[in-house]
Amino acid sequence: MPASSPTRSTAKRALDVAGACVLLGVLAPVFGLVALCIWLDDGRPLLFTQTRIGSQGEPFRIFKFRTLTHEPADATRPAAHTTRVGGVLRRWALDELPQLWNVLRGEMSLVGPRPTLPKQVARYGPHERRRLHVRPGLTGWAQIHGRNALPWPERIDLDVWYVRHWSLVLDLQVLLRTPLLLVRGTGVYGDEQNPSFSPDAQLHV
Repeated sequence: MPASSPTRSTAKRALDVAGACVLLGVLAPVFGLVALCIWLDDGRPLLFTQTRIGSQGEPFRIFKFRTLTHEPADATRPAAHTTRVGGVLRRWALDELPQLWNVLRGEMSLVGPRPTLPKQVARYGPHERRRLHVRPGLTGWAQIHGRNALPWPERIDLDVWYVRHWSLVLDLQVLLRTPLLLVRGTGVYGDEQNPSFSPDAQLHV
């Protein structure tokens, strides 16, 4: 059965909606605690949003808990840097939790290639564009195989492999292995909230 068949798409979407609803309910206290910590540490805003490219090249606004200091209005001042709370959030990928809302909105999936910036997608060739055949994910096949420790071409290859071999069993395998990855803490850090983020940089989960 082709990966784009209605039956498979419906099954994946059902898993996404059910999983996101359960996680939002279970993690509601964590959302509140994280929001309070960000506010006490560095004030508002609590969330960071940025345009990313989703399935079939459609742009959308991604939601994350803010982990960087406010961008300075004066260009001569130092660039924004990670807050004290932000370092903890990024270590445990807690800054990614608001993307459960993106999942419910149908812009993301629980599992899939990580969403990238428009300027990165503009440089994609035919091989890289295969990443866009599915919704981007909170976690993915490339993430459980090294995250930011992997060279960008290798991450692309792993994402394309996922698109070609997708199944519900594969998604469940990724979801079950993701917590172990977070405990190990390897390849966590990226810089996707940095205004000067390079199109060649590697994103974090």
